[in-house]
Amino acid sequence: MRLRISHRTSYHYDTPVHFALQQLRKTPRSSPMQSIVSWNMSLEGAKQELSFSDQHTNHVILSSIEPGQTEMTIMCEGEIDTHETHGVLGFEVQHAPLWYYRRETPMTTVGPELRKLLKALPHEDSELSRMHTLSALIRDRVAYETGQTEVTTTAEESLKAGHGVCQDHTHIFIAAARAIGFPARYISGYLMMDDRIDQDAAHAWAEVFLADIGWVGFDVSNVISPDERYVRVASGLDYKEAAPVSGMRFGDSAESFSVSLQVEQQ
Repeated sequence: MRLRISHRTSYHYDTPVHFALQQLRKTPRSSPMQSIVSWNMSLEGAKQELSFSDQHTNHVILSSIEPGQTEMTIMCEGEIDTHETHGVLGFEVQHAPLWYYRRETPMTTVGPELRKLLKALPHEDSELSRMHTLSALIRDRVAYETGQTEVTTTAEESLKAGHGVCQDHTHIFIAAARAIGFPARYISGYLMMDDRIDQDAAHAWAEVFLADIGWVGFDVSNVISPDERYVRVASGLDYKEAAPVSGMRFGDSAESFSVSLQVEQQ
């Protein structure tokens, strides 16, 4: 399936910005799941300083906002051929060792709520079946509701609240998988919805390393493994490491932003 993506993010500041740096993880890579036909990222009100590959093999662009700007825009567009692998990425070459993906982070720390969840997870002979069961269990206990959590909400907090979005589902799944010994990581990317072209936001899901299969994706919010409608962009231990945009700025400027995102089949 060939997907066309157009993603525009504009940042607005109430006073001129004197200095700011941002890491942009918005460039997908080819893999068994996808082939990049074309991809272009352009900046308005900012400039690229350098690019590098991080510990997760994400392509990262470091950009700086031009002094005195009150607006900055990131425009990404391109076409990707996606391939049906039933969510299996496999045994990819990467910088970080597998044990690194068993690390707890502040977003994925296991607490009482996660321990109660794991007690309800049945033991199964198949690791793959157990992960699918975990995904369904989380989705059953945490309703998908927008506007109830923040980017800083932890896995424990969203599980206790009983609602969240794809980021929250992914953090809970990652925390639970690591707690029972599986390397797991956060994936940011795109999902083409069947009933619309305009999307509200990008998407997130988890990947777990299974000894006989390699890395396998699990989208808890939709209780499936990624298929041809998904485009994988970046990975990390949690949202903070896979966030499309992260950075710092000096000054007291208040920031707001707007997003326009279209994902459609060609």
